[in-house]
Amino acid sequence: MRDALGVEVASDPGRSVLPVKALVGLALRRNPKRAHLLVSRVLAKHVPTEPGIATASGQLLGLLVRQELQVPDASGPDTPAGSLTGGSLPAGSLIPVVHEAVDRLGHLLDGPSCPDGGTAPDQDERPARLAAVSGLCELLAREQTELPGVVTIGYAETATGLGQLVAGQLGTYYIHSTRLGGSGVEPYGAFEEVHSHATSHQLLPTSRAALDLADTVVLVDDELSTGATIINTIRELHRTAPHRHYVVASLVDLRSAADRGRLDELAHELGSRITAVALAQGSIHLPESLAADAAELIGNLPQPEAAVAGPGRIQVADLTGLVPPIRSARFGVAGRPDPDQAGRIADALAGTLGSSAGPGARVLVLATEEFMALPLAVAVRLQGLRPDADIRYSTSTRSPIAALDEPGYAIRSAIAFDSGDDAPDGSGARFAYNFMHPAGRFDTVVIMPEPGTAVSELLAPGRIAEAVAGSTDDVRILTLPVQSTFPPPLVGPAFGSYLPEDVEWLLKDLSFAQLEAPKAEREAAIQSGKASYAESLPQEFEPSPEYSALFEAALEGSAGRIAHAVGTLTEQVLKLRGNAPVLVSLARAGTPVGILMKRWAWEVNGLKLPHYAISIVRGLGIDQSALGYLASRHRPEDVMFVDGWTGKGAIARELAAAVDLFRQTDGPAFRPDLAVLADPGHCVRIFGTREDYLVPSACLNSTVSGLVSRTVYNTALIGPGDFHGAKFYSELSGSDVSNDFLAAVTSQFPGVRDDVLRAAVHFPSTVAGLPDADWSGWSAVEEISRSFGINNVNLVKPGVGETTRVLLRRVPWKVLVRPEAMPELAHVLHLAEQRGVEVLEVPGLAYSCVGLIHPIHTPGATGADGKAVVDV
Repeated sequence: MRDALGVEVASDPGRSVLPVKALVGLALRRNPKRAHLLVSRVLAKHVPTEPGIATASGQLLGLLVRQELQVPDASGPDTPAGSLTGGSLPAGSLIPVVHEAVDRLGHLLDGPSCPDGGTAPDQDERPARLAAVSGLCELLAREQTELPGVVTIGYAETATGLGQLVAGQLGTYYIHSTRLGGSGVEPYGAFEEVHSHATSHQLLPTSRAALDLADTVVLVDDELSTGATIINTIRELHRTAPHRHYVVASLVDLRSAADRGRLDELAHELGSRITAVALAQGSIHLPESLAADAAELIGNLPQPEAAVAGPGRIQVADLTGLVPPIRSARFGVAGRPDPDQAGRIADALAGTLGSSAGPGARVLVLATEEFMALPLAVAVRLQGLRPDADIRYSTSTRSPIAALDEPGYAIRSAIAFDSGDDAPDGSGARFAYNFMHPAGRFDTVVIMPEPGTAVSELLAPGRIAEAVAGSTDDVRILTLPVQSTFPPPLVGPAFGSYLPEDVEWLLKDLSFAQLEAPKAEREAAIQSGKASYAESLPQEFEPSPEYSALFEAALEGSAGRIAHAVGTLTEQVLKLRGNAPVLVSLARAGTPVGILMKRWAWEVNGLKLPHYAISIVRGLGIDQSALGYLASRHRPEDVMFVDGWTGKGAIARELAAAVDLFRQTDGPAFRPDLAVLADPGHCVRIFGTREDYLVPSACLNSTVSGLVSRTVYNTALIGPGDFHGAKFYSELSGSDVSNDFLAAVTSQFPGVRDDVLRAAVHFPSTVAGLPDADWSGWSAVEEISRSFGINNVNLVKPGVGETTRVLLRRVPWKVLVRPEAMPELAHVLHLAEQRGVEVLEVPGLAYSCVGLIHPIHTPGATGADGKAVVDV
């Protein structure tokens, strides 16, 4: 490269932490856009590398970023977008650790680490070297931290693993760009890497708010030559959501003064701070004739060897049952990777290698393209389990590079194979480097493909297994399970009896499962703690003619009142969310309310609102997968959660805890605002009414809720990444009044429209301006629990809606009623009579009625007949 083409790299002693040539070699691309390639000796992309060296390099880069973030802004956006503050190493509290880590890494890179795939270190030297590498990694791991308000982005495909190492050192949310599509996730942004073989990148976060709300963005790439890709990225990110500080982190930074100046200009233009850190900084000399000279030179070099049937033995190890489904960082991940995951895979791999990898054996863990971080962690753990073996790590790539088996040249050998993409532009070709030439061969090559890849794709003629088998006698393929991004929503009429435009159910269809259990059996299991009420379902029956008549009478008497409450509630929500709310009803009681709100918004205001139904389970919270789905498609701050009514406020508390948990684990911050049709418990601030009257949709279970069951969370049926489940009772369609209920209430909209809109003029635009939630209902429930000797508020269900549910689904003990409310409680009294439940009049009761669940496991508790209640 130097002698024939005049390409030369040099370090800048005043700015460089490590020498440039210690970190990179040079090679020629088979790419007319850029003739040369910087080949990293520590990235473990193109060069089989000691996994500890690759890990320590990423950790050290993360430590430099941390130090940069501790440097206060000198003069705002005009601060130079240059290198580390104060010379070649950062000043500040981390300087002793940085100095020690740099010295150790530099010493290791000077040792027999075979950066070009050459002969392994002497076996006698191996224990000391492994101890030194492990000690360096442990030193850097002790400096891991947690940085709120920071996100880290790695570039595909070379820096996906490096970026995750930096994010792990900093303790930040992490996502890498991708060149893959077809995920079903709406792209957050896209940008071009103009010099690359495959130029287009996109970001596919399922947690968009993690990027939107970040104060600082760390951009990680393996090398900076001009900074053009970084500029494209920052412009795209800033256009979507401005950030105060951008930190560009790379292993090697060879930008010219003019290139660095362009980043300074961008910082001034955007009003943001942009700084850069790197392990090595310097320059590269590229003659003007390089492209033509390189093309001529490459023409005289051999092409990469095509995939041919090799002598290698190919074995497949399916680890699907050993590890949980793996989430790709291309969709964003919060927190550090689970070390046990890599440990379980490494344990299994070490066991399968057995005697085939004895003392001194050379083993290559070969990852594929963007899937880099987990295989690297596996290689690190494998080296710890097999210190007698020489474990190396590298990955396949899209980049076509000219190979030449000459000492000092960075790419000594190459294999080529077909990815199966069958793209017309030839982008289906893939390559792997530096283990085909005699000095670089391995005894065993372990292929770790992208989780979820079909084995048949790997074993087909011309694919990776066949190509690798030409270089070794032993090929192992590890297949891993993949966590899907999100299942598609369910809609009617395939699921439920509502129209497709009414609601999208973020649920898993469990109609095939037998989940129903007798009431007494369910109640005993729930109260004993042996089962969650969400693991099974109450039995659903067609309502009797008499009870159907009660529903019709209740609907006729309350449709106008409900329409007024729907209008009041919808107008509040529109004001609070700037006329663009995303309605998310809590299935299933909230779903009819959400549909009515959606219809009011359209009929009265001409607004088409998205509406989803998701599961919330007491004790488990909101379906986290469903929240991820919402965060990937909408701004979390636009979401408004919707429910039918409040009792004692348990769901409001559960909602607040669930969205806080999601913020901690996934990043997006949903507001815990809950809008309910009726709030007799005074538990929320957004409500249509606080009167405690019958909402007819509480009467009939599935037959007034789209024929959909209550939601289910049963781990035997709900796997990682699945939505919570529910059943569609299509067999009850003859009794379905779901759409009749909607039609009856909607028909009342014209009559209440003017009155609602007159009041809406005075609605506040913030939740703080709404009436307080004094939780008086909760106090009443606690008093009832004490006075009836239950001492368990979960067995006290206040309000007409909750009392109805107790009588329909649970094992009821007593029903308390306020005497003056008796005329509106015909259906409650009817159900109590059917079930043989005692009705007690309680003057001054805070609710119209309260249902008490039978305290089966309370000593001495009896039902209305003095005996323990049995299933009816």
